[in-house]
Amino acid sequence: GGAPIEVTIMVTSMMGGKAMGVDDFGSGGRGRGVLKCGNMSFDRPLDLVERPRRLRRTASLRRMVQETVLRPADFIAPLFVIDGKGAPQPIKSMPGVFRYNVKDLIKECRALHKLGVPAVALFPKLAAKFKDAGGTHALDEDGLILRAVAAVKSAVPELTVITDVALDPYTTHGHDGVLTESGDDVDNDRSVAILSEMALLQAEAGVDIVAPSDMMDGRIAAIRETFDDAGQTDTAIMAYSAKFNSAYYGPFRDAVGSSQAAGTRLLSKATYQLDPANRRQAINEAALDEDEGADFIMVKPAGAYLDIIRDVRERTGKPVAAYQVSGEYAQIQAAAKLGWLDLEKCRHESLLAIKRAGADMILTYFAKDMAKLLG
Repeated sequence: GGAPIEVTIMVTSMMGGKAMGVDDFGSGGRGRGVLKCGNMSFDRPLDLVERPRRLRRTASLRRMVQETVLRPADFIAPLFVIDGKGAPQPIKSMPGVFRYNVKDLIKECRALHKLGVPAVALFPKLAAKFKDAGGTHALDEDGLILRAVAAVKSAVPELTVITDVALDPYTTHGHDGVLTESGDDVDNDRSVAILSEMALLQAEAGVDIVAPSDMMDGRIAAIRETFDDAGQTDTAIMAYSAKFNSAYYGPFRDAVGSSQAAGTRLLSKATYQLDPANRRQAINEAALDEDEGADFIMVKPAGAYLDIIRDVRERTGKPVAAYQVSGEYAQIQAAAKLGWLDLEKCRHESLLAIKRAGADMILTYFAKDMAKLLG
């Protein structure tokens, strides 16, 4: 080693200009002193057992040790469908996202399948004339979503199709179930009966997975029993098990046309969706859905609930899905448009975090762009 060296440390004096020695620093003094480094020389490497930076030295080394990798097969693309023959309708609050008629929906599904995206989740936007307090159009055997399922499965049979099971696109009040006679609460058990019939119609139309997003108690068991009784034992259930009463759903409600109805009554969705403050309730809901026969467990939203994704992942052997919801998508797009964030880097990092937390699959409006990038 080299000769011992001395280092002079300059510290702004707050003691009226009084010069302080090194010993004074330990007693709270501030001033100027000299630090002697003993026999240690800076021209000799530190005696370290491990140097983690070794594995970050080159791009190829970093790729070799990367623990979480995104791929097109990780994504499920949520798609919005409308009736008619009009051009795709842009959703203002979700840049790059559209509502498609059935013909254009098929084109979009073909493009996604070609890019390696394995599944789509379909959501209808209905005209006002098809909505009522009881959500009766959800049980129309010639309804939009059933025709869309049949068309997509016929055109792209290899693509997995998922459908939403909830009444909010069909009700005038915008809630996920039917209301009690007094109108001051959602009638859980009557809603479950309707949702079970709705799910069966979707299964009979050829959907691969039904996804109850309503958060009614007991609906997974009821749907599974309905399927088994009807011989639909191959249709899977993706349960929205930990769906929180989140402020991040706003753009989605624009997309399906329930935004004007939501919140207009005294009734709040907080009576059935989870309180964002409650972790243990989320874990309990996931366990209940698994016991009732769910094939997939979902957490929604994703980005603000990474702890819940990890909790669920550690407690179940079922596949775990996470939904990067419309508000998560919109905030990244908006900040990027203003030049405050890098769209591609933030998009990738947000999805990487969701997968790292434990999600096996991610519903995201970035699915197509990410598949293009990763494929």
